[in-house]
Amino acid sequence: MRTRLLTAPVLALALLLAGCSGDEGDTADGRITLRFESLAWQEESVEANKELVKEWNAAHRDVKVEYVQGSWDGVHDQLLTSFEGGEAPDIIHDASDDLADFAYGGYLADLTDLLPGRLKSDIPQRSWETTTFGDGIYGVPFLQEPRVLIANAKWLKEAGVRIPTPERPWSWAEFREITERLSGDGKYGVAWPLKEPVSATLNLSLSSGGQLFHRGADGKVTVRFEAADEVMPRTVHDQVNADDSASPTTLGSGGSDTLPGFFGGRYAMVPLGFSYRQQIVQQAPKGFDWQVLPAPAGADGLAQGVSPQTLSIAEDSPHQREAARFIDFLLRPENMVRLALGDWMLPTGAEALRDPALHTAENDWATGTALAEHLRSAPAQSVRGYPEWKDKVATPAFQEYYSGAIDGDELRERLEEDGNLVLARYQR
Repeated sequence: MRTRLLTAPVLALALLLAGCSGDEGDTADGRITLRFESLAWQEESVEANKELVKEWNAAHRDVKVEYVQGSWDGVHDQLLTSFEGGEAPDIIHDASDDLADFAYGGYLADLTDLLPGRLKSDIPQRSWETTTFGDGIYGVPFLQEPRVLIANAKWLKEAGVRIPTPERPWSWAEFREITERLSGDGKYGVAWPLKEPVSATLNLSLSSGGQLFHRGADGKVTVRFEAADEVMPRTVHDQVNADDSASPTTLGSGGSDTLPGFFGGRYAMVPLGFSYRQQIVQQAPKGFDWQVLPAPAGADGLAQGVSPQTLSIAEDSPHQREAARFIDFLLRPENMVRLALGDWMLPTGAEALRDPALHTAENDWATGTALAEHLRSAPAQSVRGYPEWKDKVATPAFQEYYSGAIDGDELRERLEEDGNLVLARYQR
């Protein structure tokens, strides 16, 4: 994901030490203590989370929340260790695409009867679908971000290309044509940072109707790489290998790695998560003119897969109702806005999304907020075995395809044949 704060071993040790007391963490006067593991990492976000914990503790003498700083690095393995060791924090910050195995494994509490009606109705159903597994809800989706194009505004203006808007986005074909038009003399129309290519590929493919994972009547999932799934990856492949309009050297890079070249005038656009605007504001040279553009649209318009950040409650927590009360406090509309601004992301709550602070032209907040209604559950949300499929099959296959080492037929064969062998082990 992005730069993290703690290594997994250090975090695991910290959580183990923090959790060894179990119920003994409750005070002698009967005050309950809840441990909240936050994965906030940006300075503004960490500050917002800590401030909200402090405000809760000042207003609730019966329940104390202890803030535990976590890290996105190795979070899945760290949480699995804490679950199996009976030392999981009461309140768990994670991402929705990491929850399926924990939910089906019985490690997370079903929140269906724990959450207040206010919170359930404020967050739209399309967001709840990202944390619903079977008949239960195993996380509260609260922060989300679309993938957008961060563009060199001066370069695009001088080239005279049509500037897309959420109302009139580029098609994938138009995007390819424009990146070719912007390229030449050692410069590229786009730099794709695809060190971790699977999430970006699957989520952006929703715009063209891509689904990839298909669930049968028996509930089992199979992989089918069909025409709609090909649109986005074929665009990238052709930009790199046919048009010379996308930099081949950034395919193995993370998003932050592309910024120096972007600022230096080597790339006209970089597809990034909406929250990368903070890094751009902090790092861009004085006077650098940039803007946020919507990602290209396909047959299904601006539809885009998303895996929101989530808050869950451990099944083993002896204080689930108190933990749900804290989550409700943390995600009040005004608090959700604070968390979103701190992370430079979008809230899922409808009331928070209407806040004027998220509709300003400054740093293109309004462009991102206009895309919120198009965000959908990422294709792999409920697929058991997805982490192994992604790491062992899809990541190397997409990396080789984008670099031109394999063609589309071999990509399809590996995703389907090798991928279905992996998923079958989780569906017996």
